[in-house]
Amino acid sequence: MTVYYRVGGPNHVLGMPDYLDALRVSIDAFSKARGQADPQRVLAIPPDHTRMDSQAGPITRAAWQLLGNRLKDVMPALGTHEAMKEPELQKMFGDLPRDLIRVHRFRTDVDTLGYVDQEFVTKATEGIYNKPWPAQVNRIISQGGHDLILSIGQVVPHEVIGMANYTKNIFVGTGGNAGIDDSHYLSALYGCERIMGRCDNPLRRILNRGAEMFLTPYPILYVLTVVESTVDSGPVVRGIFVGDDHSVFFEAGELSAKVNCFRLDRAPKKLVVWMDPAKYKKTWVGNKAIYRTRMAVADGGTIVVVAPGVDRFGEHAEGDLLIREHGYRTTQEILDRTRTHEGLGKNLSIAAHLIHGSPDGRFEVEYCPGGLSKEEIEGVCFRYGDCQKAMDRYRIDGLQDGWHTTSDGEEYYFVRNPGLGLWMHRGHKHAFE
Repeated sequence: MTVYYRVGGPNHVLGMPDYLDALRVSIDAFSKARGQADPQRVLAIPPDHTRMDSQAGPITRAAWQLLGNRLKDVMPALGTHEAMKEPELQKMFGDLPRDLIRVHRFRTDVDTLGYVDQEFVTKATEGIYNKPWPAQVNRIISQGGHDLILSIGQVVPHEVIGMANYTKNIFVGTGGNAGIDDSHYLSALYGCERIMGRCDNPLRRILNRGAEMFLTPYPILYVLTVVESTVDSGPVVRGIFVGDDHSVFFEAGELSAKVNCFRLDRAPKKLVVWMDPAKYKKTWVGNKAIYRTRMAVADGGTIVVVAPGVDRFGEHAEGDLLIREHGYRTTQEILDRTRTHEGLGKNLSIAAHLIHGSPDGRFEVEYCPGGLSKEEIEGVCFRYGDCQKAMDRYRIDGLQDGWHTTSDGEEYYFVRNPGLGLWMHRGHKHAFE
């Protein structure tokens, strides 16, 4: 078990030739290390379109170009997200044959491989969570008969797992309802601000332990990118790391900490975040605007979320209703409601989502959606803002990340792509160097 390919650094600019080289070298080395012939039945597991900046779409196409008809299945790691629609498939995968696409259904299509024991979970969470954790995967992994599984994705700061991808792409991206619920909830209880930007954290330890216990029989090769959001060129791939053990994740995470974590010398009273309508259509994903900037905004300040594509709260009808019913209240209120409201208690990932998106009384959120009313936004405990007025006031078109001032003299800090980073001010109690 090792890292088969590593190319990257803060100034690297990588593209399709590098993707092809990384796959060619790594697949050959991986097969030889396992004493196998060239793989004949390959499964690719990229993220969905909400992680389009990962370059997992082009990398999946590179795998198809390299492997041809040996690439038998492509299953986006949806987790609890909706299946991708044709415009989203087109934008992410281009001309990749659609008959390769498989849909992950987290409620029905999973096997439970086993449990990470209660003692391990309790120790990892410092006593905050005291239940065994179910390691679940889609049956296409456990029963598909593939001789190579390419788990493709981006290592980047994340509110649930500290740094995204690696074993999360398998256990959450292709996981089941129970595993996803428990993973998100235990992480929320521990506190997202204690986790974000850190490779080593309670949930990561649990998932990695699950991989050691249950994934070793499966030929999984992790293809991890690190992508920086640049002012001049947009998302730029700074690194590609390919391997089959924990070290590949930690190497990618070290680079991500350099190019995706931004430390502000002072805390903005007003922080404005743009949410690309092609990617963000629900607060379920759009609340990255809050997660990734909450450690930067000043006490008593405001995060303004400019989200013209957002017209719903949840990914599914049940989740949407629960978000509308309970709203983004304080952590303690959500914990209380989880104990007293049966619907929320049975949907712990919803409870975790509400906790992650809560201002918790420290700051305010002004949400400026394209398709939700003032009553709907205020009903979930946010302040409503008019989307077009916000776009005009903060001059969103063409605006670069950083400090700006409105025409009437209000200073604000702007973030164009919150999915590619973590922002914190140096005085925040959980900021790190």
